[in-house]
Amino acid sequence: MPPFVDILFATFAFLFGLVFGSFLNVCIYRLPRGLSVVTPRSACPNCHKPIAAYDNIPVLSWIILGGKCRNCKTPITPRYAIVELVCGLLVLACYLEYGPKLGPSMMIDGTVFKVLLLPYLLRFLKYAILAYLLLGLIFTDAETQLLPDKMTLPGLVIGLIFSVLVPMQDLVVMLFLEFVPFPIPHGHQVLWISVISSVTGAIVGGGFIWGVGALWKLARGYEGMGFGDVKLMAMVGAYLGAATTLIVIFTASIMGSVIGLATIGIVYLQRRGRYVKKLGPAQGASRARKAAFVAYRYLPMPFGVSLGAMALVAVYFSRYIYHWWLGTP
Repeated sequence: MPPFVDILFATFAFLFGLVFGSFLNVCIYRLPRGLSVVTPRSACPNCHKPIAAYDNIPVLSWIILGGKCRNCKTPITPRYAIVELVCGLLVLACYLEYGPKLGPSMMIDGTVFKVLLLPYLLRFLKYAILAYLLLGLIFTDAETQLLPDKMTLPGLVIGLIFSVLVPMQDLVVMLFLEFVPFPIPHGHQVLWISVISSVTGAIVGGGFIWGVGALWKLARGYEGMGFGDVKLMAMVGAYLGAATTLIVIFTASIMGSVIGLATIGIVYLQRRGRYVKKLGPAQGASRARKAAFVAYRYLPMPFGVSLGAMALVAVYFSRYIYHWWLGTP
């Protein structure tokens, strides 16, 4: 097979991601509003004129139009081009990390495809679909503070199905089986461990977030996290297993804390100069601190963004973290 085939397949993966990124923009806009993602055709939100096919080319159309509607010249948010480009890069990264590596002399026949290519293609699809869903959920949560069931629940089911097609061994499940022998039919250990890992990951991911949210409400008297976060982490757990999901939750908590502290600092610096001029240094600084904490409490800070971002990191780097932790090559 010619040497350029790998490059050709990688290019197809990137273009595939660009095209589906365009559809993902439709989902991000319509799903939180309860609209169909199939009909009607995409149209300008301001003048409602349908967008022509030549104005719907991923990334390029936004650049050519200067980020404005061709008809009414209303600015179009750069989010459309950003989502398309990032989606293309994520799918490309999934192909490079998990897809088949086609050597220059490989001849594809039925045996080679079944034994060498099909497992890699399934693994590529598994993580590409997860990255696709996570990207959509991150932007949807950032814009609307909603995590649509039409993305998380199908994603959960797909993750469970992939546990049958793409073997997964979760550290939590392996440790459990080490100390508590579980009757697994002989000859089906890999399949059963993979399915148990996926189911356990979904339960641990969703259950952990639900438990933290319940304790927060009990202690503070108001909702700390929505049920959408529970379903998001159940989906992530079904794909990645319990151990990786716990790492995602832990790192997302750190990310959320850093964002929260940064928000407090920014609001404090913005208000401090104004209050110091009116009230003096001591009272002005005190007033600015109170304003910063009030802003932090009432400013919408969707946790799904942090969870989704750390899950995306885990998609590409979790196995390297495990190898480093276990000291294996």
